[in-house]
Amino acid sequence: MKRVFTILAITGLLLFGAAPKAIAQDATKTEQVADNPTEEKTFHQELKQRFIEGGPFFMGIVLVALILGLAIAIERIIYLNMATTNTKKLVSKVDDALASGGVEAAKEVCRNTKGPVASIFYQGLDRMDEGVEAAEKAVVGYGGVQMGLLEKNISWLSLFIALAPMLGFMGTVIGMISAFDSIQAAGDISPTVVAGGIKVALLTTVFGLVVAIILQIFYNYIISKVDSIVNNMEDASILLVDLLIRHKK
Repeated sequence: MKRVFTILAITGLLLFGAAPKAIAQDATKTEQVADNPTEEKTFHQELKQRFIEGGPFFMGIVLVALILGLAIAIERIIYLNMATTNTKKLVSKVDDALASGGVEAAKEVCRNTKGPVASIFYQGLDRMDEGVEAAEKAVVGYGGVQMGLLEKNISWLSLFIALAPMLGFMGTVIGMISAFDSIQAAGDISPTVVAGGIKVALLTTVFGLVVAIILQIFYNYIISKVDSIVNNMEDASILLVDLLIRHKK
């Protein structure tokens, strides 16, 4: 988690550090385009120009929300992929270990296997000497702990998904206020007076919505991954209890 945040923090600093240079380059390119209207901008140049035109304050906050949201999403995806276990293979190994070497051999198999399912199995096997009911309670209780670890920090991701468009809409409101201030100061309602404020308002809304859409895709993938792992945990817990009952007899 800390490593992912560090990488993205460095990336963000590089982006912000390069911002003055990018602004100067974009200003030069804008003058060149004005001299030569037929020259087309690349997507990257257009994106940078629109970002700068949207204003540094709200656009910067939206960018920070995107960086932090991506950091959480990447960390969760890595964690969940590492937590995925071949449940059928693990159950087969535990069954063979119980038949050949008893509970200690089965616990050794779980110690050498990564993932929440193996951890739940270990807790159940560790309480086997107290009876099947105690082992089942340990499996259920530790399953709740593992579920909490799987869902860790997801609420922060949902916060950034909600925060990004709200920041964009706030920028829209402020841009509209600026447009009306310009009208009041000029005493005229001509398009040139209000165009700047309305443009800023629309750009902040667009970037906020784009950030929310990107993070929402990651959020839905993470939720589906968590649900899949939790279902495997529940199925594996039932199979473990059946194994313990069968080998207890």
